[in-house]
This record gives sequence, C-alpha cells and structure tokens, in this order.
Amino acid sequence: MAVADVRLARAADAAEIARIQHITWQTAFGELLDEASLAALTGQEAQQRWTEAIAYPDTDVFVATEGDYTVGFCVSGPAPREEIEGPDGTVPPDAAHTGLIATLLVEPRWGRRGHGGRLLAAAARALRSRGAHRAVAWVNESDSATLNFYRTVGWEATRLVRTLDTGRRHVRQLCVTGGLDLQLVE
Repeated sequence: MAVADVRLARAADAAEIARIQHITWQTAFGELLDEASLAALTGQEAQQRWTEAIAYPDTDVFVATEGDYTVGFCVSGPAPREEIEGPDGTVPPDAAHTGLIATLLVEPRWGRRGHGGRLLAAAARALRSRGAHRAVAWVNESDSATLNFYRTVGWEATRLVRTLDTGRRHVRQLCVTGGLDLQLVE
C-alpha cells in the first residue's frame, strides 16, 4: 500500500487541485450545476485562481497524497463574518476565534481511505495555531456522506442555513461546527 500524507500546497499543485475540484464537483454535484459553472473549474483561469489561493497569506491550502498521486485538498482560514453571522446580522461571541473549512474534497476514486480526516486534522492544527477554537463548514443539506463525515469527528449542524443559486436550481446548505482538537484513529 502506498504511503498517505498531507502537506501544504505549493503553486505547482494548482493544476491538480483544479482537476480534483472539477472531477469531484462533476461527480457529486453535476446535476446541480450548469455547464458554464463546471467549465469554469478547468483551464488556465482555474489554475490561476488556485495559485492565488495557495499564496494568500490568511489561507492554508493542504493537499492529500497517496504515493505519487494528489488525491484531495482542503482550504481553511479565519471565518469571514458573512460565513458565521445569523439571519439578523449578529455574530457569535467567539467569532474572532472561529475558523472556516472553505473546501474539503477528495477525488471520489480515492475516497474511504482516511484522506478527508487527515486533511481536516491538518486544517484544524493550522487553525488552532492561528488562535481558532472551533471552525465551521457549509454542506449541502442533501449531501449525507459529507454531513456524516463531520458527525464522525464530533461536529454538529447549527441553526444557520443558506440557499445558493447554482444556475440550475437552489440548493440549501447547513452550517456545521465543531472543535479543533481532533483525535483521528488510523
């Protein structure tokens, strides 16, 4: 079996990150997204966006590898106000100590091998080092696999919901939150 690992992304990883995002979104959300949205995930512009995200000072982008293959990625950083505020515009008392898991994707053919947990653990360590005590993530309400993943690490849905217009339909998302002291079992 190949060695699995997680490391900080480098600019040279941008093309693989874009490829993984495209394949994963096409597989998991293809029926929700229009062709233009899926097409925007490929090509030089997509790679450039990922190169910029990797270089952004307040963001950590991690990649999961198995042997010579890049199999997943995670983006984390401080939670912007709009990601944690309630419908009335109030923010939780711990807003300054709340991180965001903006994206956590593992290419479907590499799923169920612990890559998601390793990515989340790396992001949690990075967020803790920035002073965060907890983090949030937004998950499609219909995505039972991802909701279950977060439940297995002790995260729970909050009362925050949002609706996104994907170009084909409206998708309801739930905000999940949890502590950053993750204990993973290999």
